[in-house]
Amino acid sequence: MPQQITVPRTAFAEATLDALALSPLDAGQALLKIDQFAVTSNNVTYAAIGEAFGYWDFFPAGERRGIVPVWGHATVVDAGDTGLTVGERVYGYLPMATHLVVEPVAVTGGSFTDGAAHRQKRAAVYNQYRRLDADPGHVAGGEDVRSVFEPLFLTSFLIEAMFRREAWHGAERLIVTSASSKTAMALAHVARASSPQVERIGLTSARNIGFVERTGLYDKVLGYDEMAEIGGGSAVSVDFAGNGATLSALHEAVGDDLKYSCLVGATDWANRGGFGARDIAGPKPVLFFAPDHVATTVAELGPKGFGAAVADRWRAFAGDAAKLVKIEAVAGLADAIPAWRAAVDGRASPDVGVVVRP
Repeated sequence: MPQQITVPRTAFAEATLDALALSPLDAGQALLKIDQFAVTSNNVTYAAIGEAFGYWDFFPAGERRGIVPVWGHATVVDAGDTGLTVGERVYGYLPMATHLVVEPVAVTGGSFTDGAAHRQKRAAVYNQYRRLDADPGHVAGGEDVRSVFEPLFLTSFLIEAMFRREAWHGAERLIVTSASSKTAMALAHVARASSPQVERIGLTSARNIGFVERTGLYDKVLGYDEMAEIGGGSAVSVDFAGNGATLSALHEAVGDDLKYSCLVGATDWANRGGFGARDIAGPKPVLFFAPDHVATTVAELGPKGFGAAVADRWRAFAGDAAKLVKIEAVAGLADAIPAWRAAVDGRASPDVGVVVRP
């Protein structure tokens, strides 16, 4: 039976499993059966800033409820007249559901774009789907790791590219909060490969210090209560936690050495005052919006160059990523709800990657 998970937009931990009505396809439409998707803090961020950034618009569920976007793989079960092939598999932006109707346009051997009218005002990167048979980013046997990490990896790739474009604002150090988060780990991996001269410092909760140290991705790992030990030297920061108090403490600890403050995620979404921080020492935090930086980096490298650069760096990361987390598979859409609530409540373990198989 087709199903979907919907949430109240202002209380998105309160997820419910609902029937999904599927009508006969219109001309130009295709039907995807969703095979699997990951549930991470990245999806919590989509919900936390869904109103401000239009994340509820991709998969409409009414004015007061929404469907949280996720990333994963799907199989074409009805290709219609779209040029897709029944049985082929794709990767991209999906709803928490069993099925998705798309309107493929700009169909090539390796990709297509969903041309549905309600999605056209939003960033193009979210509307593009990869056809796995001709996808350079596809690693055989690595689909679960890809669903967990690649959307976060792209953000991390873009952050490092942004800083490198600006010569790291003259900074010697990169300081990240929520260092155990998957996006932070991906950033540390990319920075180590592309900007090895920059010291990587990870801040995390006391319970996660051991895990973060074992990743080997950071030059120094500190608990949030150890910020006084950050030391001197010019720095840039990337805040993945979204906790206003933590961000303020970081600014105070680094002082005038802080050259740029970047806001990315909301792993601590309930205390996400960091997104609107005003009374804070040092540089004003700047919210990072990945689609804008996709456009900038594509303009810099060209579409093919951008795709190749991301794919090359992703393949280098994918092998290590499989060692960083244990994949925990959840069978059935109903059992995805506890996993979602754990992510919202901050109870998800950093060394586990949750993958749902509807």
